[in-house]
Amino acid sequence: MTKYTYDYPRPALGTDMLLFSKQSNNIYVLLIERGNSPFKGYWAFPGGFVEEGESCEQAVLRELEEETGLVHSELLQIGTFSDPSRDPRGWIVTVAFAAWVRMEETRPIAGDDAKNVKWFSLNEIPPLAFDHAIILKKAISVFVNGH
Repeated sequence: MTKYTYDYPRPALGTDMLLFSKQSNNIYVLLIERGNSPFKGYWAFPGGFVEEGESCEQAVLRELEEETGLVHSELLQIGTFSDPSRDPRGWIVTVAFAAWVRMEETRPIAGDDAKNVKWFSLNEIPPLAFDHAIILKKAISVFVNGH
């Protein structure tokens, strides 16, 4: 197989998963508390880097399971977020996905680099890591309000 190289800088590729649930006229989103820098102690969506040979969909489902213990298969891509300053570690593009689940059927357990995992009402979102407030706003606009 021919190997190609390019003289252009390349971003790292990440994924983020927004799990939503409806309960008693409230909408909740699942967040993890980051156990590592950057943004240690801040809340974020489950997610992480795409590994070689993996699709974005495979990566986000793997990261969801690693960080929350949850296994899920249905998801919808809600956007790509590519601001070069979105992550202090460097140029990282993320692809965000969303899904609806029944909160009462989940038992999230923090794992991997997640210190804690918790459902938050959209009315009580804590300060979020990275550009996750922007991602959440878009998810509410295109995913939550569309259902």
